[in-house]
Amino acid sequence: MKTVKHWQLEQQKENEIILQCDNRHSLHIFVLEHDLIRVLFQQNRQLRLNRTWTVAPENDEIPWEGRDRFATHGYSLPEFSIEQLDDQLRITTHQLRLTIHQPLWMSWEHRAEGQWLPLAQDRKTGAYQLGVSEPGIAHFMHRESGELYFGLGEKTGELNRAGRRFEMRNLDAMGYDASRTDPLYKHIPFYITRSSQKDTSASFGLYYDNLASCWFDLGNELDNYHTQYRSYRAEDGDLDFYFMYGPTIKQVTQQFVRLTGGTAFGPRWSLGYSGSTMQYTDAENAQELLESFVDQCQEHGIPCDSFQLSSGYTSIGDKRYVFNWNHDKVPSPESMTKYFHQNGLKLAANIKPCLLHDHPKFEEVKSKGLFIRDSEFDQPESSVFWDADGSHLDFTNPDTISWWQDNITRQLLKKGIDSTWNDNNEYEIWDKGARCYGFGQEIPIGLIRPLQPLLMMRASYEAQARFSPTLRPYLISRSGCPGMNRYVQTWSGDNRTNWTSLRYNIKMGLGMSLSGLYNLGHDVGGFSGNKPDPELFVRWVQNGVMHPRFTIHSWNDDGTVNEPWMYPQVTPIIRDAMKLRYQLMPYIYDALYQAYQYDEPILRPTFLDHEQDPKTFEENDDYLFGQDVLVASVVEPGKRQRQVYLPENGVGWYDYHTSRWYGAGQTVTLDAPLERIPLLVRAGAIIPISDRIAHTDTKQDTTRQLKIYPLQGVGRSSRSIFEDDGETFGYLEENYLKLHIDMTCSNNTIELNITAEGHYKPAYQAVNICLPSHESRQLLINGEEAGNGDAFPLSQAYEQEITL
Repeated sequence: MKTVKHWQLEQQKENEIILQCDNRHSLHIFVLEHDLIRVLFQQNRQLRLNRTWTVAPENDEIPWEGRDRFATHGYSLPEFSIEQLDDQLRITTHQLRLTIHQPLWMSWEHRAEGQWLPLAQDRKTGAYQLGVSEPGIAHFMHRESGELYFGLGEKTGELNRAGRRFEMRNLDAMGYDASRTDPLYKHIPFYITRSSQKDTSASFGLYYDNLASCWFDLGNELDNYHTQYRSYRAEDGDLDFYFMYGPTIKQVTQQFVRLTGGTAFGPRWSLGYSGSTMQYTDAENAQELLESFVDQCQEHGIPCDSFQLSSGYTSIGDKRYVFNWNHDKVPSPESMTKYFHQNGLKLAANIKPCLLHDHPKFEEVKSKGLFIRDSEFDQPESSVFWDADGSHLDFTNPDTISWWQDNITRQLLKKGIDSTWNDNNEYEIWDKGARCYGFGQEIPIGLIRPLQPLLMMRASYEAQARFSPTLRPYLISRSGCPGMNRYVQTWSGDNRTNWTSLRYNIKMGLGMSLSGLYNLGHDVGGFSGNKPDPELFVRWVQNGVMHPRFTIHSWNDDGTVNEPWMYPQVTPIIRDAMKLRYQLMPYIYDALYQAYQYDEPILRPTFLDHEQDPKTFEENDDYLFGQDVLVASVVEPGKRQRQVYLPENGVGWYDYHTSRWYGAGQTVTLDAPLERIPLLVRAGAIIPISDRIAHTDTKQDTTRQLKIYPLQGVGRSSRSIFEDDGETFGYLEENYLKLHIDMTCSNNTIELNITAEGHYKPAYQAVNICLPSHESRQLLINGEEAGNGDAFPLSQAYEQEITL
């Protein structure tokens, strides 16, 4: 690669500034927002790929064939100033100032309290490099000591990525070590930097819109000829990045999720417990075992909303064949799905985008030209897939999309399957020149490998939406890239069963959340290896119920199955953990709505809401679930107490189990018997609680409590809680209920003002107001005296709204 050195201003077209570089390349600067500037190089004035599928700033669906890279619709395109100085070009918005230096390197400043402060800068020597004889790009930035780096998706190890090197090359990394394995399943070339500059705590994000395999070095590499640096390198594609200013870490994350299209608002049942295991569908009597799972849930009092069919239902011999039903194992898919539905459970079916060469439909699909093509010969590409040779479907071909959607409809949805589980979609094709149809403009797979799973899940999403147009689709995908947040819930892949995975899966989940993947979880209990012992299983379930996705899934080496009742001696503890999950379902569902509507992360590292507290940046095992609940998982064997640092929030924290109040900014030691996970709630919070410990049928959810955690002393807080039918798009037409609650606390009183908004009428007609048992202050609701535990009719909340 060669360094891009000299530039000169060529022209300005509205919010695009174009520079000529080294008399051969062009550099385009797009001022998109006051806090968002894009940098795009055209090598030899050409793009390697003239479209993008990951950027969707309007939260609207982009065309199947992609969005033009030069498109600027969806941005506010603010006014800015441009000034040419000696060997410099300065571009200034209300919040950001970008200076382009000669020879080429860039520096960034942010406005704070009326002055410009340094934020970031490129390495002054060789900041931008482009391939000459072969593809490749690189970007080098100066690295300040003390900078913190977060993001890059589901990476292993500590949450702060500083000092490490990471690769993006989607792999099926079954049994990975959650503390160090790299690469993994997803391609998320985005990370956040928290600046270490004096007198500033500002943060910014960098998103490289490139789907080629790439590497991030965040301080692992040293070179005596340069100052300390960090780098991004890609083996192909365009050097095209978005620089987004916070100033807080949370604001950067929110910007990124908005840039890539927001978060899908799935149905309420998708947040319930979902059973799964490889062993059931691999067994000869799969249908019998699957239906007996429903019976055992009822027998053991385990609430459950869905089951995920692993791919064994498609088997012929010991191999898997997508869209093929093994009727020896599952004699009647229709009667099986009916049995699940009669008991309130949904079904998701595993589907894979690769057909083995002896697949019953292989020749049909080959004759239609639906596979990715070999780089040299006029035939489908051939890759190793599930211990055999297969060919991957090409989702850049409209005919493939139609074939896929037709099979989902006929083979799954019409048989009663409710959801698709898009799995094994890493597209491990190492013939980088293998040809994709590209919607009429051929593209080598090396440029767009992570795009294929993105388009796969979109095809599945649209098939489900078309089949049940009034219902919100729910999908799962293991692999993908930015933009998958628009369609699916995801998880951290096939983890190894051990305490290390339990601890570091927490950090992996937080890294994904900071990278715009809010709806996520892990294979609870561990997927591969030995089965978990009773203590590890309990602690993993207690942690798992505090994630958006809660699935117990396994493929244990000894053929056993991770089930809630697998150890009778701890089944009551497992049941209680799941009971807690379902009690908190209104809170969890509201958190999903907040993610969809306001881009609020669901899993939140403690620093996300407490950046002013430096101790929250120390590596720890704690996180916030939603905005109010602090989760302190037990991640070591034999521990029956847990030290927890309470972030400085100015109001303190309550123990969820005992209602004891603690001052913030201190470390406390909490009891952590095997029967309980330590949880704390932010003072001033209001937590909605359900008494229904069963599948999430809103028509049967007839009670609601509001657990009030009042401020100690004088102060105010507010909370809005979202409800709807949990499955349709009615909320878009105001068929929802939003309870708006304002709380004013004094030394003598706790005053609640409750109003209601929307047309939705839930099955419950009142909410019970519950204060901590030791609270002695007078309770007033909408000006009327009330008692602890009293029911407040929703009708009065609507009346209050009308009055206001």
